[in-house]
Amino acid sequence: MPETISNPPIGAADIEAAAKVVAPFAVRTPLLSFPVLNERVGAKVFLKPEMLQRTGSFKFRGAFNKLASIPHDRRVGGVVAFSSGNHAQGVAAAAQILGMQATIVMPADSPVTKRERTKGYGAEVVLYDRDREDREAIANGIAQKRGATLVRPYDDPFVIAGQGTAGREIAEDMAALGLVPDIVVAPASGGGLIAGVATAVKAKFPQAQVIVAEPKDYDDHGLSLRAGHREAHHAAGRTICDALMAAMPGELTFSINSKLLASGVIASDEEVGAAVAYAYRELKLVVEPGGAVGLAALLAGRIDAKGKNVVIVLSGGNVDADLFARLVA
Repeated sequence: MPETISNPPIGAADIEAAAKVVAPFAVRTPLLSFPVLNERVGAKVFLKPEMLQRTGSFKFRGAFNKLASIPHDRRVGGVVAFSSGNHAQGVAAAAQILGMQATIVMPADSPVTKRERTKGYGAEVVLYDRDREDREAIANGIAQKRGATLVRPYDDPFVIAGQGTAGREIAEDMAALGLVPDIVVAPASGGGLIAGVATAVKAKFPQAQVIVAEPKDYDDHGLSLRAGHREAHHAAGRTICDALMAAMPGELTFSINSKLLASGVIASDEEVGAAVAYAYRELKLVVEPGGAVGLAALLAGRIDAKGKNVVIVLSGGNVDADLFARLVA
């Protein structure tokens, strides 16, 4: 398949439709503004706290929109997903609501909190070694054997549109405040969240700059935007942003992001840890490292925010208690 897709996989109308589907079940998260943060960076900053979303991250939005789209006669086979944790919980919770069986393929080193919460929603968890095994191949095998529907974490139009409901809320809430967002920042792993957010925000505010935030060395979206085509990062080891470790942007997501994103920014693990601690101490918010990377880039001075209206998506709050304790100590 080609690197770029001529017609975008989703548009604003798809996000409007997704909003109607998810509204009875998803939390409409607010925009939060804090004088202490505004004064520190010299901007009007609005945080979109998706850790307050059902299952503790934005992922429930896309998962529910996707599962709701599955015809009733195909739901008997259940669903299969692969995820380090947040997509896992989103799919598991959506399946539980819709009365479907969910099987989630998760890395053996994923946070215990995420694994246990996924099981808590009634899902079967299948562990794999992320260094030696192919999670997508495992999930495909299970889906074929059981006649289940594979729910991809980002490269699916229904998933992208569902994530875009967060961007729709941002656009509506900023308009209600009589403000135009100059900059909107969201993190990316495969790129589904920021693709949906960018689609929704740019439909309402075409001049807004949408910026992708990624961990240092795991900035495949930044690399890809500069190259003009999908590029993999070549990071070795791990980042504390365990939710943001996809090696390459999705094909569908990059077909959107390559057209709508202004640029990419990065934050080191140390800067992300400092942002998690700042959010806890100063703002009284619990954010997981992957969810705090945009805030980290802002606090590190990597975003030209001075005098502007800046919206930052805090994408999730599912952090292991031990890691959180170390970061905020």
